[in-house]
Amino acid sequence: MERATPDLSIYLVTDTALCGARGVVETVADAVAAGASVVQLRDPAATDDDLVVLGRAVAHRLRGSGVPLIVNDRVHLVEAIGADGAHIGQSDGDPREARRRLGATAILGLSVQTVDHVAAARGCGPGVVDYLGVGPIWRQTTKPDAAEPGGLDTLRAIVAESPWPCVAIGGITADRAPEIRRQGAAGIAVVSAVCGQPSVDEATRRLRRAWDGDQR
Repeated sequence: MERATPDLSIYLVTDTALCGARGVVETVADAVAAGASVVQLRDPAATDDDLVVLGRAVAHRLRGSGVPLIVNDRVHLVEAIGADGAHIGQSDGDPREARRRLGATAILGLSVQTVDHVAAARGCGPGVVDYLGVGPIWRQTTKPDAAEPGGLDTLRAIVAESPWPCVAIGGITADRAPEIRRQGAAGIAVVSAVCGQPSVDEATRRLRRAWDGDQR
């Protein structure tokens, strides 16, 4: 079965701490209602058991929305959660092994920071990776161990080399979304631009309008 490429335009990465009292599930529900097109479940501090419980609750709220749920790093939990796929980084093992564990129909994203990373991903062969997460583009505060920002020039170079759609992450705001789109990216991934915002739906709508070029 051929995998459909997800709509990466407004890609929400969850942060349990930032979501605060609203919680991840309600944050996701509000963001999706306002235009988020992909949700990645990320909580490095959670145990596997706790992440499965949270992931199942998120998956339940997403049911029927058409918005895929992606699990950060923990490929082995995708099936238990009932998610649509996983996203791995450069230090999370061989993408071919992740694909083997996920099976043929799940979505697999890969984080890259350089054109050499793109070349390595291409070396995995066809049918392994579905999209690339590129960044951080600008300096960010939600992931302490993130690489140094690559900037728009690096994003543009990676997009030009990549056979897969690319979603940019790191310091993304609604004001910066048009700059990202002009580099040829397929979408923007955000954490603090949505999680913990006073109005999650309005924050997401601003991102949606900025990406779509609607200034109303």
